[in-house]
Amino acid sequence: MLALRMRLDQLIYSQGFGTRRHCAALIGAGLVAVGATVRTDPAVEIAALSGVTEFTVEGQTWRFHERAYLLLHKPGGYECSRRPSAWPSVYNLLPTPLRQRPAGGKALGVQALGRLDQDTTGLLLLSDDGHFIHRLNSPRRHVPKVYRVTTRHRLDPAQIERLLQGVVLDDDPRPVRAAAASMVGERHLQLTLTEGKYHQVKRMVAAVGNRVEALHRSRIGALDLPADLLPGEWRWLTAGQLALLK
Repeated sequence: MLALRMRLDQLIYSQGFGTRRHCAALIGAGLVAVGATVRTDPAVEIAALSGVTEFTVEGQTWRFHERAYLLLHKPGGYECSRRPSAWPSVYNLLPTPLRQRPAGGKALGVQALGRLDQDTTGLLLLSDDGHFIHRLNSPRRHVPKVYRVTTRHRLDPAQIERLLQGVVLDDDPRPVRAAAASMVGERHLQLTLTEGKYHQVKRMVAAVGNRVEALHRSRIGALDLPADLLPGEWRWLTAGQLALLK
């Protein structure tokens, strides 16, 4: 991996620490250090290596990432929207620099790859890489997503078979099929989908005569939600995890 040579004010701006003018002012005030060295010249060039180069802004230590690739364990009670209507935004779980990362000249921050309902928990990916977002969201890619479903009523083999054979939803005459479905308990189902229709899991389960009581996404593609990542916590994707998705 090659290091990027960047002006220091551009570097910290790219990481979401404010406007270019604000970043230059922070540097001039002696509030930015690269490694252990305080820098006061905004124009000084820094060799920045993604995931490696560490700097400090007003006492906050941060690591440079050319692109943001994140995973978050979404808890219940959060909306995947920057303008939530009734519940807190899932973006509030991220530190301010990630919410302010510039994209296309605007401070847009990272974006969620596929929304989860406010009552749905589990694996949520976020990024500021538009190509990466499009590739994983595209229905042509058929990226599998695995859900653990708790149902209101007891499941039976006929319901599982109907999910596998396909059910018709009210907005599409074509049957929608589960890529995989299996009972893991009387009221617990593991369901794999490769499409991303609105409220798809809940609507498919309703179509076979049951109802979703709780929904948790445990896997996207070959990436599992880490067992040690607690609800509300986030982390950068490692190179190995990113390779599983790419």
